[in-house]
Amino acid sequence: MSASDGFKASTARRLAVATLLLMSTTAAPALTQEVTDQPSDTAAGLGTVQPGDVIRVKVWREPDLSGDVAVDATGNATLPRMGATPVRGLTADSVRRLIVTTYARYLRDPAVDVMVLPRVTITGAVRNPGVQNLDPTMTISDALALAGGAATDGKRDQVELRRGGERLAVDLRMNTRVADSPVRSGDELLVPERGWLSRNVGLVLGVASLAISLVYLVRN
Repeated sequence: MSASDGFKASTARRLAVATLLLMSTTAAPALTQEVTDQPSDTAAGLGTVQPGDVIRVKVWREPDLSGDVAVDATGNATLPRMGATPVRGLTADSVRRLIVTTYARYLRDPAVDVMVLPRVTITGAVRNPGVQNLDPTMTISDALALAGGAATDGKRDQVELRRGGERLAVDLRMNTRVADSPVRSGDELLVPERGWLSRNVGLVLGVASLAISLVYLVRN
């Protein structure tokens, strides 16, 4: 290889390295921007406190500071020693940290547990339709029990989840916990009615049996 060829090869290698370095430095900000632009659960409103919810507070060895507190229409919860506190849009963990910070003025290292019971409407073929606050540890079956259970004409194993009047394409099993399901505050659990035929199988079979008997008698 001549000196001229060696110089050209060395120059080409340096240009290739410089190009790779330039590409890596320009691609990094794009990746950072992509990750940063992803919406957080809080921003999307997933699992946050809403009016009508109930906040269950347990302060260790402090029964006077523990109990269930309803969130009013303005998004405030009246908590012991805290008064009306804005909680709308907060997660359960954010509410817990807020309570711990406040109670630390009165208690030494307060141990606080917070659970949010979402407000859900249970409708359709149930005995007592209405609004219920669901403990997240409940199953879908437990939630239906709060409404008196499915009626005789209800499809208990085909519960629908509706949000904003629209049905969501989810499969709700009876043993699924509320905390592990897509159920959110303001949602509707609807138990659909069984069709006329499935509700009257006995009647249909009786009529069919009678018809067969009449045909047999006529032919004989």
